[in-house]
Amino acid sequence: MAHRDKSLVALRDALRRFAAARDWQQFHTPKNLATALCVEAAELLEHFQWLTAGQSARLDARRKRAVAAEIADVLLYLTRLADVLQIDPLAAAQRKLRQNARKYPVAKARGNARKYNEL
Repeated sequence: MAHRDKSLVALRDALRRFAAARDWQQFHTPKNLATALCVEAAELLEHFQWLTAGQSARLDARRKRAVAAEIADVLLYLTRLADVLQIDPLAAAQRKLRQNARKYPVAKARGNARKYNEL
């Protein structure tokens, strides 16, 4: 069985090919992609609406498949948006994680959910 590249770069490249084959680049503006991303994130959230915290952590197989499909949609639109804007999402995420580590030092943030300016 051939090795398949499961990297974010491979996903980005597959999305480029997918959009190009359909001549969709014209529609993949940052505004449109950001809007679609928000819509898909809302569809993801819909699966958790009215569930308790415990219920949300114990999804049945049908709902888990539906949530997985929405997570995929969010990832696809986010990856495409990053590509169109020429942003490396992994580098951006690593920078953000370093910033958050400074904002939320373990000694102050451990065990609470307060915002950094409330610590």
